[in-house]
Amino acid sequence: MASNEQTAVAVSEEPKKAKPVKNRRYVGTRETVAYILYDIAQSFNISKYQDIFVTDIIRIGLKFQTKVTAIVGIWDIINDVLLAAIVDKTRTRWGKFKPWLIVYAIPGVFLSFFFWAMPLFFGNAGLYDVTKLIFYLILQLITNLATSLSNIARTGMLATITPNIIDRTRLITEANLLSGFVEKAPEIIMGLLIDLVSRGAIKIKMQSLYVSAGVFTSIVSGLLALYFAFAAKERVMQTEKKPSILDSFKSVFNNKPLLLITLSEFLGAFSLNSGTNYYYINVLGLATMSTIVGIPGAVVSPISYSYVPWARSKFSTKALWIVGSHVDNLLMTGVFFVGSINKNYKKLGAMIPAFMIRETIWMFFYGIKKVIPEEMRNEAIDYGEWKNGYRTEGMTGVAKDLATKLVNTLGATIKAFILSRIGYSQGAGFGGQSEKTEYSLFWMCTILPVVTGIFSIFPKLFYDLNGEKRDRMYRELHERRLAMSHEAAKLDDEA
Repeated sequence: MASNEQTAVAVSEEPKKAKPVKNRRYVGTRETVAYILYDIAQSFNISKYQDIFVTDIIRIGLKFQTKVTAIVGIWDIINDVLLAAIVDKTRTRWGKFKPWLIVYAIPGVFLSFFFWAMPLFFGNAGLYDVTKLIFYLILQLITNLATSLSNIARTGMLATITPNIIDRTRLITEANLLSGFVEKAPEIIMGLLIDLVSRGAIKIKMQSLYVSAGVFTSIVSGLLALYFAFAAKERVMQTEKKPSILDSFKSVFNNKPLLLITLSEFLGAFSLNSGTNYYYINVLGLATMSTIVGIPGAVVSPISYSYVPWARSKFSTKALWIVGSHVDNLLMTGVFFVGSINKNYKKLGAMIPAFMIRETIWMFFYGIKKVIPEEMRNEAIDYGEWKNGYRTEGMTGVAKDLATKLVNTLGATIKAFILSRIGYSQGAGFGGQSEKTEYSLFWMCTILPVVTGIFSIFPKLFYDLNGEKRDRMYRELHERRLAMSHEAAKLDDEA
């Protein structure tokens, strides 16, 4: 029996097949601006410092953090599947995803507000104050539910905003390029303020700094997301018949590109990493370290987007995926060796150049790292439609992240455990950790993720949605969608 890939299409029996118009632009200027603002909203926050905020400002005990991480992780997996099934069955006059983006916008701002305002409610409550811990747990569970719904709707919306792959790649590239000039501003400014406050140059409490910055960025990003929710349109038609939960699962398990992406991210999730914040702040005493070492890269990063279309035409998706995903870790290996010589990991004079060189070289590949995986996710959703005859953006997006979330939950739990085992002292700040703990924070953010994440490269070697196969998929999808459009118009005329 011929595979569904070979027989999926023949919608029109006319000798001359309809071909997609490759240069047609569906998304206008207003909607493009809304798309870019929405991309900014995803990163316009100080979440980079959230781990420090939870550990040293709210002061949630490390042992309780491991329990919360495990509980929320299990809850996340359960609600993801249920919410994906609900979203995939949604059919309204406004679209499949737009209503959910609008529903989330306002509650999402309030949840973020309560999180960053926690120090105002609990002051100097102890590490294991019962009321504080219960509030934190409940807030994390509700926030996770709302965020899951938003992520599912966002994934689907961005996959249906245009049926033209060139138009879609343009949107992704422009959004990543232009948003980069704005979205990092909060974390850059926050890093500078943390250094000034910790060194006494600004006479305010660190707690007040986190609360003010967290609340402000939550409101701004929420308004930007709400604007996109109202401005965006869905242009890829959905089948009138709603897929059953069984159909949704089927669309996942017979989707080879999706399974390879999922497996790679699953294996990559085993990459344990304490993050550079603990090292920068507690060992080097420089929260602005990431900003300083990123100055040359800030010039290179925008340039990296300019040759993404050229790279797409010259190299396979598989090759670009591998390079974009792993060059960062390869470069971090060099940083580890520099820092391990003569205790250089404690010296700004040695570590600033080491991290700066690594960051600058990495930025040459940044455009590829940002654009290719985003486009691959959308192509995997299109592949499911080609293979099965219906779209399940919700379940597809969830499936890609499900296994990863499970491992990330385990990894986050292990990270908190390791921090306690290496003797990390909560709230001690710069100069307050032992030398053994300082070196442990260094290798946990440099060589540890390299060693534990190497296996994610193997699934990438089998990715084959390239060239003629990819072109045929979009040609046949165009024919099928055109037939659906004609049928819908015919029914409207009859009505």
